[in-house]
Amino acid sequence: MTTLSELVEECLPDVQEIMPWHLVERMAGVPGLLIVDVREPYEFEAMHIEGSVCVPRGILEAACEWGYEDTLPELAAGRDREIVVVCRSGRRSVLAAYAMQRLGFLNVRSLRTGLRGWNDYDEPLVDADGAVVGTNDADSFFLSRLRPDQMPPKAGN
Repeated sequence: MTTLSELVEECLPDVQEIMPWHLVERMAGVPGLLIVDVREPYEFEAMHIEGSVCVPRGILEAACEWGYEDTLPELAAGRDREIVVVCRSGRRSVLAAYAMQRLGFLNVRSLRTGLRGWNDYDEPLVDADGAVVGTNDADSFFLSRLRPDQMPPKAGN
């Protein structure tokens, strides 16, 4: 059985990653850059990179194609466009970028370190109303909140 971490590692050789400071440069220098946030809508509403679009990982492939209820025209028409995929930590975005490459997207990258790294680099995040989210508020949002039942069973159980 392959774990999530192993699956991400398997995809990494085929996925280009970009660091937060390089994304800042690309945002300033590339008109038409599309930032695709693959987190869940509640995560996106809490905080996101201004100007990014929310395409949850669960509907990404359909959003990339014409003829689906989830089709995002800007994305379906963007196979030649420069795209950066973002998530919380940079894992979902690797899987998403890999899937998009398989669907024919030619210039797609994953934000290494995700929005956690973006926040650590002191770049702004905004909420659903466009208000800037403070760095400390973002830090607390990004903390892991695993419940005991989400942890692996102890040996012998």
